[in-house]
Amino acid sequence: MNAVSIFNDVIGPVMRGPSSSHCAAALRIGRLARDLMDGEITEVLVEFDREGSLPLTHASQGSDMGLFGGLLGWDADDERLPDSALALANAGIKLRIETVDVGDPHPNTYRLTLRNEREAHLLIAISTGGGMMEVLSIDGVQTHIDGGYHETLIWLTKGTAVLFEADEVIQHDLGDTVLWQIKANAFVSSDLFSPISVKRLSPVLPVPSRKDMRVPFSSCAEMLIHDGDKRTPLWQLAIEYERARGKFTEREVIDKMIAIVRILRKSISIGLAGTSYEDRVLGHQSGRFAELMNAGCLLDGGALNRIVLYVTALMEVKSSMGVIVAAPTAGACAALPGAVIGMAEAMNQSEEEMAKAMLAAGLIGVFIATRWTFAAEVGGCQAEGGSAASMAAAALITLVGGTRDQGISAASMAFQSMLGLICDPIANRVEAPCLGKNVMAASNAVSCANMALADFDPLIPLDEVIDAAEHVAVSMPREHRCTSLGGLAITPASLEIERKLGERKAKSCGTGCGSCH
Repeated sequence: MNAVSIFNDVIGPVMRGPSSSHCAAALRIGRLARDLMDGEITEVLVEFDREGSLPLTHASQGSDMGLFGGLLGWDADDERLPDSALALANAGIKLRIETVDVGDPHPNTYRLTLRNEREAHLLIAISTGGGMMEVLSIDGVQTHIDGGYHETLIWLTKGTAVLFEADEVIQHDLGDTVLWQIKANAFVSSDLFSPISVKRLSPVLPVPSRKDMRVPFSSCAEMLIHDGDKRTPLWQLAIEYERARGKFTEREVIDKMIAIVRILRKSISIGLAGTSYEDRVLGHQSGRFAELMNAGCLLDGGALNRIVLYVTALMEVKSSMGVIVAAPTAGACAALPGAVIGMAEAMNQSEEEMAKAMLAAGLIGVFIATRWTFAAEVGGCQAEGGSAASMAAAALITLVGGTRDQGISAASMAFQSMLGLICDPIANRVEAPCLGKNVMAASNAVSCANMALADFDPLIPLDEVIDAAEHVAVSMPREHRCTSLGGLAITPASLEIERKLGERKAKSCGTGCGSCH
């Protein structure tokens, strides 16, 4: 497994869609599947295990949209994504989606049977949270493809001599033939031998993997040992980490995050101006909030009111298929940037200061992603909202010049406050209570940052809080982990909203792909 990257796993991808673990990850899986078929697909069978999350959520939470876009070769922020089902049909690709009983251990498992006139392949992959994914097998052969390498797959007659430079070479014995899986920073040429077949799968992650890559630490405890008594600010430790992970300069790391901050600020402006989308639970609410806030008609919340406004605007952009940044997921995309940008603007701070705060948050996210997950399908909303609150608390400490240890304390207290949080999206859309949970995560982060600045004792180290969240998730019923089978999702009001949205979508679709139902 490659080490977590802030820009791969934690703050990103830049995307459209309601859910990163559904839409962005599915798109990356689709891109790899397209490469496996040399870009030529005439038919695809998509199978979801009955006990997983996807049979109940694939149509409404962006899996179909993302997967279809990936099969068409699109990027995660492509403006055509909302119409990907129609585009897939227009491309002449026949689609079937079926629910099967296969006992897949991961709730976000995609089984894709792909065909064209020459060949057929079975690709099995999982979405691991926050837009990250892994291809588990191809044609029954176990693989590990996470999209960080140029992957060259070469089928050869057994006994063929093969010489090449690569980061990693895995040989799979297939009886009379052998499959070489070659991971490198460029595709390997097959000119030196006579392969039976060659497939080239391009990277789908912004920060590539490489041979002999080492990071200075991967947990909070390791970071504290590494830094010792120097008490280096978290944002600087984040730069040190990401420089090692991605082979960047310090300036490159900061500039990458400034670019993300600018995307987020633009999205906030778009949200405040007003958004609309037909398949949507909530309308434009941030505009009215802004009017009342500016008129002094709300309770005096200081910077917190601006944070609530920005969180709402970002969630409305997400729900209208606008461009957002998964931070750490699309469902929890608003708490961290809303808190950082709202507070920084109230303090008249620059985009570079915002970027440093986001980097500190990213480092906390590294510790969470390394030890556990961001996927609500695995851990409930504590994995998404809890992580976002923890990250935002450390970011706010950074904005006010707090210490390394205060940032860690704030992160620990914020996560502690979110343990047990379920994922129960109303009408099977990632809008509500997701908006309220993002607001709660941001508000929690502000409170915990102030508590840490006043040297409140978190009692439990951050790594142990993350482990505790994982233990809680194991005891959490499947119904409360993003399946729309429990909590608010099954109230009569929620089911009625879902029914009306389903009828509306079916009437306006007309592709016959089945993804509306």
